[in-house]
Amino acid sequence: MSEVVYEVNIDLDAGIEVEYRAWLHGHVAEIVALPGFTGAAVFDVVDPAAEGRIGICMQYRLHDEAALQAYFAQHAPRLRADGVARFGDGFSATRRVLRSR
Repeated sequence: MSEVVYEVNIDLDAGIEVEYRAWLHGHVAEIVALPGFTGAAVFDVVDPAAEGRIGICMQYRLHDEAALQAYFAQHAPRLRADGVARFGDGFSATRRVLRSR
């Protein structure tokens, strides 16, 4: 069985950084508590840097792809909508899925 990493990269308006990071702490904890997740790491993106913007990268580890698909179907829409409701267009997110060999 291959471990899966679900990576979310955030491009954030520097003006909302403090509020966003305060919210992010609980958001990550909520996701990691879901079935199938084994942990997470949050990184500051240092390169490339954009003036007036903050880059944050979250890497969530899961047991397998089935756990990720369950997350997408049962939890992702609600959790994504919460971020948009709170911060609107103050951030954008890109996502990718990685699998170990």
